[in-house]
Amino acid sequence: MKYYSQAAEVLERIPTDFLLLGARFGAAAIFFLSGRTKVDGFLHITDATYSLFETEYTVPLLPPHISAYLSTYGEHLFPILLVLGLFTRVGALGLLGMTAVVEIFVYPEAWPTHLSWAAILLPLIARGGGRWTLDALFGIDRPRGIS
Repeated sequence: MKYYSQAAEVLERIPTDFLLLGARFGAAAIFFLSGRTKVDGFLHITDATYSLFETEYTVPLLPPHISAYLSTYGEHLFPILLVLGLFTRVGALGLLGMTAVVEIFVYPEAWPTHLSWAAILLPLIARGGGRWTLDALFGIDRPRGIS
């Protein structure tokens, strides 16, 4: 017990800003890499992507080509916001919304994966990106009570 308590004391000194940085970069990597599979070149959506949205990635009330655009561009824009720490809560909320749509309408059986994505995004929504962000630098979202 003594060694466990000592280890816990050391681990509690890890700055929250460092943990939020890890969450920002981790979530950004997941979604940005997914977005890159949907394009060729800079941001040209591939025919295969449109086909996927017509067959496998269908969502109600949204035409497949609109879904393809929203998803592909969201998977590029929101991760960039997270990496920069610019409008971090907006970027994380956008990715959480995409995760919810995928969970509810596309792959409900993949809930463990989606739950892990949500677990990474929720602290960013609740606490922001921390002090190591453009949000903090520009006074957009000042961290409160973060060590």
